[in-house]
Amino acid sequence: METSVAAAGAAAATAAVPGTRDRESRSLTALLTCAMAFSMLQLFLLGALGPRLVEELNISPTVLGLTTTVGFGTAAALSPTGGRMVDRIGPRRSLVLLLVVSALALALIGATPGAGLLLGAVALGGIPQALANPATNKAILATVPPARRGAVTGLKQSGVQLGAFAAGLPLAALAGGLGWRGAVWTAAGAALLAGAWALRALPADPPAASAPPARTSFVPRGMVAWLAGFSLFLGAGIASVNTYVALYGVQRLGMGPTVAGGLVAVLGVAGILGRVGWSRAARPGRAERLPGVLACGAVGAAALLAGGLLASPLVWAGAVAIGVFAVSGNAVSMVLVMQRAAPGQAGQDSALVAAGFFAGFAAGPPLFGLLAQSGRYGAGWVLVAVEFAAAGAVAFLWAVRDRRVGTGAAA
Repeated sequence: METSVAAAGAAAATAAVPGTRDRESRSLTALLTCAMAFSMLQLFLLGALGPRLVEELNISPTVLGLTTTVGFGTAAALSPTGGRMVDRIGPRRSLVLLLVVSALALALIGATPGAGLLLGAVALGGIPQALANPATNKAILATVPPARRGAVTGLKQSGVQLGAFAAGLPLAALAGGLGWRGAVWTAAGAALLAGAWALRALPADPPAASAPPARTSFVPRGMVAWLAGFSLFLGAGIASVNTYVALYGVQRLGMGPTVAGGLVAVLGVAGILGRVGWSRAARPGRAERLPGVLACGAVGAAALLAGGLLASPLVWAGAVAIGVFAVSGNAVSMVLVMQRAAPGQAGQDSALVAAGFFAGFAAGPPLFGLLAQSGRYGAGWVLVAVEFAAAGAVAFLWAVRDRRVGTGAAA
């Protein structure tokens, strides 16, 4: 098995030097976390810099909103192909490609004169999104001992929230001094540096496979199909919260823009902690039950957001709960994929699950937006609760079926 051989080789090489293995593990975790952050940084930056883009590029808020649909729609369409490519060329080449394309997409956004190139750059940025989960998961399988994979997966999945934090605070502040283009170009340069880091830090890939894996279907099957369905509904709800919770705070709860932006920051920090904690808890035999449990918690979180209409402090509790429960669901899905993927198929399976998640991100905000446009935020949070409940139903049905056929089967 390729991952076993690679892990054994890495262990033998570092056993003679006390502490080397720990340092390399921390370095790998930091690198993979950065890769996840850069894979989606462009979309977080567009949200944080949205007012400047609307004013300077003379684009409408509708066009700005299309960037989310274009970005995640492209990622969903490319994910199955991206997963197969990662399985063929290896995680090191894939991560370097991810970071270089991220840098190129950010550079094009910084140079865009109008809506056309902006949407084109966002579509290009769908490539790193499609590669991110399969490439980072494959790297973990190749280099991290099984006992630590859950913890490392949770940490690297928190990179998405790290990207949101970077866009919302340091880069947004930098835009005040250098202008928004300077801030985006700074991010592009950082992505290139991370690409050089990946090239140097990761072990060499085996020669690229001359033929695709035996299973070539782009249609998810078994556990992967169930997790993709779970991720579809989960992503729709999370994307709606990410997109509209700050606007909800301003328009319905009387918050100032800065205070309302704090809702997103609180959600992001809670998401980091939740992803790390739940991924550590996702041991075989327990992990199968966690997606349904997290979805139930997410339903309660949506109810707290709606409750903000009656008592505004509840919205803060709702933001924390969304991070702890809903945002953590995707990390647990990836742990399950790595625990149970067939040899050589972790990249493809990760990509198919991620495709469901991205499709939900593309579909969720437009549906919520129809309600938000008329001020019907209460109905919007009910919609989000229904989406989370649907995710929970899919997760529980799969867990029951999986238990019947026996854990470890491709149910």
